[in-house]
Amino acid sequence: MSGRTLIAVSAAASALVVVVYLALGGAGYEPTPVADPCEPRAWTAPEGVEETAQQFTLSALDGAACELRETTGADVTRETLALALGTAESREQFAEDFGIDDAEFEAAVRAGLARAIDDAEAAGALDGTVADGLRVAAEHVPVDEAIALIVDARQLFEDAQGILEALGGVLP
Repeated sequence: MSGRTLIAVSAAASALVVVVYLALGGAGYEPTPVADPCEPRAWTAPEGVEETAQQFTLSALDGAACELRETTGADVTRETLALALGTAESREQFAEDFGIDDAEFEAAVRAGLARAIDDAEAAGALDGTVADGLRVAAEHVPVDEAIALIVDARQLFEDAQGILEALGGVLP
């Protein structure tokens, strides 16, 4: 093959790639819309503690964001709330931005935990007895500890000792 033929074939192949890309919708970009946190999401079949904890966390964030939407009218997404839970300063800024007071924020965190516990039990990730104990704990645990459980739920699923440590003796 001559050099000119090789260049012509390469140019034609490149043009074909561009045509196929455009034909498949590559000319426009639409980001995936953010899911409504109030809509239930099915748990997949998690493999191991890490995936179960991740689904628990996502469910808790959905539940808390939904609670804030319903009680305050604030257009809160799971993703926005996840970023807000990172530090005390980010939580304060979040509350200020959305006009949420401490009581509303605390109620939302507890509602998020309750939803995650319900979802985990329904998915078979938590035994009913453990779920009942966690529901009671979710009502009484200090909000900072509840946030810690949402952010890192692995301790709930690793073993019974982890659950007791997570509860920190808050059961009445």
